[in-house]
Amino acid sequence: MMKDFDVIVIGAGHAGIEAALASARMGQKTLLATLLLEEVGFMACNPAIGGTAKGHLVREVDALGGEMGVAADKALLQIKMLNTAKGPAVHSLRGQEDKRLYQEIMLETLKNQPNLTLMEGEVTELLTKDKKVRGVRFSDGEEYAAKAVVLATGVYLDSRVITGEEITKSGPAGFPYAKGLTKSLVENGLQIRRFKTGTPARIKKSSIDFGKMETQEGDETIHTFSFLHDEKLTNQLPCYLTYTNAETHKIIVDNIDRAPMYNGSITGVGPRYCPSIETKIMRFRDKERHQIFVEPEERTGESMYIQGMSTSMPKDVQEAMYRTIPGLEHCEFLKYAYAIEYDCINPLQLTPWLGVKCVEGLFSAGQINGSSGYEEAAAQGVVAGINAA
Repeated sequence: MMKDFDVIVIGAGHAGIEAALASARMGQKTLLATLLLEEVGFMACNPAIGGTAKGHLVREVDALGGEMGVAADKALLQIKMLNTAKGPAVHSLRGQEDKRLYQEIMLETLKNQPNLTLMEGEVTELLTKDKKVRGVRFSDGEEYAAKAVVLATGVYLDSRVITGEEITKSGPAGFPYAKGLTKSLVENGLQIRRFKTGTPARIKKSSIDFGKMETQEGDETIHTFSFLHDEKLTNQLPCYLTYTNAETHKIIVDNIDRAPMYNGSITGVGPRYCPSIETKIMRFRDKERHQIFVEPEERTGESMYIQGMSTSMPKDVQEAMYRTIPGLEHCEFLKYAYAIEYDCINPLQLTPWLGVKCVEGLFSAGQINGSSGYEEAAAQGVVAGINAA
């Protein structure tokens, strides 16, 4: 027995959240399906919102009635304006977020949104007729009807996590992955590509010597992301700057044959603007050092994000190269860095309003479109949700 909705959104990451909220707020009966409620609004990489160009997107999402800027303001650990030495067109607001609080805020927002039903489960099949969407089928066989469907599956489609020789079928951070939907997309005419992205290790705060790093404070005069807020952030946490060195680079070069990006274990295409540390070392041999930012992931926890050290190297190599960096000589690993490979679609099959050309009523937003970044995903989610509605 099919349950009827106007719009169904598959995936509750940054794209899916905005798509579902946009649809529901426009009066459409909306279903948001997620593999796990714990995945809602999860920041698999740096828990930061904004940055160069990205801060502009957060403001655009906010102006269109989206939620990212509102939630980001409530979960801020630090906020600052980047590129202030340049012209105002490139000034970009960037906030470091408490990742657990951000998730909690987003989950609560979804639960309290009228016209929106949040459901845990895996969508394994698109239901179509005459090249038009008519609903979805879940892994348990339950079917739900809809006039429009938004794909917002992020990095979860047939994904696998890679750390050196260790390869696991999994979503990010050990979450479940989506097993069945790719086959249905192909059957409906979508062209699938294989992409990869990655994330650095998380290091225990108490094991870091911050005295060997440069302190990066937030801006006291900067206002928040959302146009709905005007208060300033108090009680900001510092971030820190340190650098790689010749010893770091030597360890990477000496072990490059064990790097999945270079020995053939990873075949997916990676994003251009956040390459792994091994890619930076191999591509820019003339650079004596690379910037490494050490940033908090939560206000009260021990987890520190090591921005600039994304890698899929084996764990023993990670330990060796991280411990060459000033301040990290005695670092303790909470989570090792990894790469994740996943299915995405050919974005040339999309209209400018993010509709899928070969299936009427099907829309797509976020990393499934081959993009990368929370803000890009949220912006696409708003557009897809509005047009689906």
